[in-house]
Amino acid sequence: MDITFLENEEDGWGLKQIVVAILCIGMLIQTTASAQDVPADEIIRIEKLADYLKDDVKHQVAERGKVSAEALASYFREKFSERFFYDYQTFDHRFATYNETYGNQDNHRKRALDHMGKYADSTQWVLPFNYLNGNEVNAYALRHLARQHKMVDIAFLYFNDKKDPKYIRYFENQLRSLNHAFRKGQYEKIEDGNGVYEAFRSGYRILNWLWIHNMFLNEPEYSDKDQLQTIATLLQHGAHLYERNAGFRAGNHQTKGMSSLAMLAILLRDFKGTDLWFSRAMERLEEHLLKEINEDGFQFERSVHYHMSDINNYFYVFQLAKISGTEVSKVWEAKLRSLFTTLAKIAYPDKTAPVLQDDTDIPWGEKNEIAGAMTLGYLLFEDPTLGYFAEDRVAGRMYWFLQKRQLNLLKDIDRKKPAYGSLQFPDTHYYIMREGWNRNDKMMIISAGLDSKKPDHQHGDMLGIQAIANGHAILPNYQVRYSLKDFELFKNSMVKNVALVDDELQGKQWTSNKGGSGFGKFRELPAPKPLVWQSNDDFDLFVGSHDGFKNLGVSYTRQVIFVKDDYWIVKDNFQADTPHVYKQIWQGHYTVEQGPDLIRASFEDASGCDIYQLNPTDHVSSSGARGKQWTIVSKEKEHNFSFVTIIFPYKGYNNRIDETIAGPMLGGWKINQSEWKIAGKNPTSLTKDNKTYFFNVNEISLGPISVRPDKLTDLHIELEDGQLKVTLLGDTPVTVNTSGTDPERKNYKITPGDQFISRLKK
Repeated sequence: MDITFLENEEDGWGLKQIVVAILCIGMLIQTTASAQDVPADEIIRIEKLADYLKDDVKHQVAERGKVSAEALASYFREKFSERFFYDYQTFDHRFATYNETYGNQDNHRKRALDHMGKYADSTQWVLPFNYLNGNEVNAYALRHLARQHKMVDIAFLYFNDKKDPKYIRYFENQLRSLNHAFRKGQYEKIEDGNGVYEAFRSGYRILNWLWIHNMFLNEPEYSDKDQLQTIATLLQHGAHLYERNAGFRAGNHQTKGMSSLAMLAILLRDFKGTDLWFSRAMERLEEHLLKEINEDGFQFERSVHYHMSDINNYFYVFQLAKISGTEVSKVWEAKLRSLFTTLAKIAYPDKTAPVLQDDTDIPWGEKNEIAGAMTLGYLLFEDPTLGYFAEDRVAGRMYWFLQKRQLNLLKDIDRKKPAYGSLQFPDTHYYIMREGWNRNDKMMIISAGLDSKKPDHQHGDMLGIQAIANGHAILPNYQVRYSLKDFELFKNSMVKNVALVDDELQGKQWTSNKGGSGFGKFRELPAPKPLVWQSNDDFDLFVGSHDGFKNLGVSYTRQVIFVKDDYWIVKDNFQADTPHVYKQIWQGHYTVEQGPDLIRASFEDASGCDIYQLNPTDHVSSSGARGKQWTIVSKEKEHNFSFVTIIFPYKGYNNRIDETIAGPMLGGWKINQSEWKIAGKNPTSLTKDNKTYFFNVNEISLGPISVRPDKLTDLHIELEDGQLKVTLLGDTPVTVNTSGTDPERKNYKITPGDQFISRLKK
């Protein structure tokens, strides 16, 4: 806004001065209303903590007008007993149950000793520096040091190792070393990419230190002074997060920081300004819920790992708010519940989930374990459909953030098999083709989306598919790890079930992150365009395109058809003015001895999957890495070509595609043996009873009946009770003429997925 001032030549207050004064007063009022009391640029000295208490709290704690360290520490022990996820006074019993249930003692010891063997308690917090063994600490390691994950293991080791006080001393000294580095400015800054106080790392550290603080509160070795030093440090962290998160920033990093800021505001609400912390944290978190949890319920980064990470971020706040009787927006419950129901919708029949984008928990894993997250969902909402996926115990970490009442619910879980069938996520653009919920049932997921705001975690899998059958991932994808040297390979198209042209991959212009910790992303990915989604009693149909080969002058579409409940048809269509090599990439341990048109994977229980080409191809080869394998089927020197590929899972040797005979059957479906006469370019058909799938046809006829699209296309035809049902399966609209029907149709325009029904002439 521009303001033009009129100068007053007389002495005294002119219009300019009055306006400036009004603006200054307004800014002062606004600043006062939004300013926090706790300083962000210093750690409050223990003897000064009482100065930052709210007046009523200070009056309550003071003795003869003074607040002693002993009284203040005692007060906060009482408040943590009331406000934390569990009462620290029940720790010994809870810890014994934890050890008996989870048996994590050896793992905690291993992780704790690993951390202590690498870092001095008074460690550095800025690169470069070395581990205690002399090796260099890299950016990836520093980021994990900043999160303080393994400090929790050190706390557990204290209790498992006869309460040796050295472990508490190590925690205290490492905390103090960060405070010292902060005062001296000797820590990694946010602008350098590895910021120790960056929202994500700071948020993780706060959560871990709160957890440790509550574990130690009963321990004489954890003195009043130690307790107050931890609280003072956490206050500085909270103030720092508050000041640096005045605006929304997309992504899970801010979400993690604001989750921890909200927890601090609830647990330390006795200090001045923490009401502002809570308001800001909840405002930011609600923005993330509204902007980053799509309307279809999927987290916007399209990854199961980050989806479940968001569940945890919101869970901690939602749980702690309920314990403290703190009101949260109604948006929270709806959005949080949708995160859990989304996992149910994408789940495999064996109760795991597909690997989607940057899933990183178990590198090279082909499934995601979701039982832990779903158990949390069941405990929050007591929904039997979520209970179907739940286990009788939560993940070991989450055990410490649940109340006894909730844990008791796991003794008798109410379970109900989901009713979700084939479905779509219209915002996130995942598409599910599902047979059912029996363990051996088939399911496929198609990936056809790209988040425009933050595609950092997106892989080169546009229009890629994954499938499971008979309990096996017949078309897998693989989890990744940022720090591995071949992260780029496992993030790109060669390890996805996609189609490619020549030597092009979908992901282009690979770049690492600013801090150099190993995380990387593609600057360029194909833009997807889902065209059709349809689900009916006979088949599911997906049609989509992307522009990933436009630099080669090639247009591309993919059709996926689930012939219920038998097999899938994948049709990849390429068009170009010059010849190219067209490829399909298939993941899994497929053998190629039958040549390019039939590759097979066999599993230990005699189930398997055949990938069979209806249009002859030219070449097949296999490659692999990290114990994983992929097979490349190619067609060479073609301008226009379509792969018409059958994905055929089977159970038992006799149910495979019989490679020893010509024209094999597909579980009762006949290949190119239809009664219909067909014309087109390499036309093919699949027929069972009165239903037929036709590919690359421009005319089909049966006696007096004919259907004539004006271009090559794909159709599903059903003749039943004197009716002709025609569904367009192709990737572009066509104009159809029919004869032998009543009425006859002339120049009837239909788009992909459309169906028309005509009576047959008598």
